Parts: sequence; C-alpha cells; structure tokens
Amino acid sequence: MKRFTLLAASLTLCLLETSVALAQHGVPGGTPMTFFVTSRPIGDGGNLGGLEGADAHCEMLAEEVGADDRTWRAYLSTQERSGQPAVNARDRIGTGPWYNYDGVMIASDVAHLHGDTIEQARLGNNLHKLSGLTEKGQIVPGLNDYPHPLDGDWEYVRTTPYSNRHEVLTGSQPDGTAYPPELDYTCNNWTSNEDPDFETEGRRMGAFPGKPNVQIGFPDRNGGGNGSWNSSHGTRGCSQTALVMTHGVGMFYCFAVNDTQ
Repeated sequence: MKRFTLLAASLTLCLLETSVALAQHGVPGGTPMTFFVTSRPIGDGGNLGGLEGADAHCEMLAEEVGADDRTWRAYLSTQERSGQPAVNARDRIGTGPWYNYDGVMIASDVAHLHGDTIEQARLGNNLHKLSGLTEKGQIVPGLNDYPHPLDGDWEYVRTTPYSNRHEVLTGSQPDGTAYPPELDYTCNNWTSNEDPDFETEGRRMGAFPGKPNVQIGFPDRNGGGNGSWNSSHGTRGCSQTALVMTHGVGMFYCFAVNDTQ
C-alpha cells in the first residue's frame, strides 16, 4: 500500500509538472506563444502558395503544438502588381505584444518590433538567437553552430536538421513595408520557384537585379548584408536549391494577430 501511495504521489507530481510546462507554452494559465519561426519549410522554394499558403503553413504548425486557438499570419510582404496593391508585412501581424515559446516577449507592438522612432531603433526589439525560437521551442541553427562544407547543398541540408538554415523569408524592407514593384524581392509574390541564369546574370548582394529572388532576414542577427532580422540581403533565386546557397531553407516568421481566436 505504501509503495502504491508513493507511486500515485509521484504520478500526480509528474502530471502537475507537465501541466505547468504546458501552461508556459501557450495553453490557458500561462503566457501564450504568439510568435515563432517555422520549424520546417513548405519545401518549394519561394513558391509558398501566396500569402494564403504561407498563413496556412503557420496555422498548421501552430496546431501541431496546440496553439491553434490563435489566428496566425506569416510575416511577408507582397509587391504591387497589375490590379493588385502591395501588402506590408507589418500590417498583417496584429498589434502585439508577441511572445515566443518560452514566454519571452519579442516586441510590445509594431513600432517596437521595427524601431519606428529613434529611441526604439536604438534599443531594438528582443529578437535574437536565443529568443527567435520555432513553434517547438528550438533554436534555429546558424552560421557557427554545426559548420559543414555542404551547408549550401540542399541534398545535404534536407536530411541534416542541424545544418545552417537561419535565413527567413520576408520580402520586406527594414520598416516592414513592401518594396517598390520594379525589382522582384518576393519570388513573384510567393508564387515562383524559378531561378535566373546563374552563368550569365550579374549579382547584387547574392541576388540578381530584376530577377526572381527574395529578401531575407536573420533571427540570430548573424549573417551577410547588415545582419537585420527582417531585411538583410537577397537570395540566389527562388528554387529550393537556390535558397540553400545563402543558408536558408524557406522558413519564415509567424505572428498571432490575437490571443484566443
């Protein structure tokens, strides 16, 4: 009987600890997760199925970890096209505040996230390597974590989950707005997986002027260009293979526009 009582007490304590842990990661009673970096890509390069496809990916990953009681949106801009106005990433994500898997605040509001004022820009948001977590609470592998000569090869990266993959798609300028329509920064508004001719075209910050590519950022603030979280440089193209050449796999940021809907 004593052994049974101890076992029951141990089981109760285990369940209590599990409940507390879950409460911390998005269930009622804890700080809800309202921000994450996608743990895996859609897998078709810059073709995400448009904004709708990207949003659906956010929703699916959130559902897998029990955070589907919120409405999720991908942090992505689209550019003006014939008959279609531009969409700014900053206008898609609600008003904040946003918290990661561990309940750490990333930013209190849109202005804080983007550094709209001089003071906010000086202080910066709270998105960095240890806070830019996936929906599973994982740190996104970066440049110096598990270096390997094949980090830019999709056939290696696709089967090596800890390979460098820290670039996230945004298609956005530093203030979270869309680029003018003249050059493509969004893989044709997230519908293209095509690349320019690598052999004949010139390069600009890893991308090709006027050719299909996408602007990326770094959740760990460590990479080429200016190291920006949302607007550092372009990719080599829009195919899955091209994204990997500059150390990304097509992941992006997801924000909850509310806490409970």
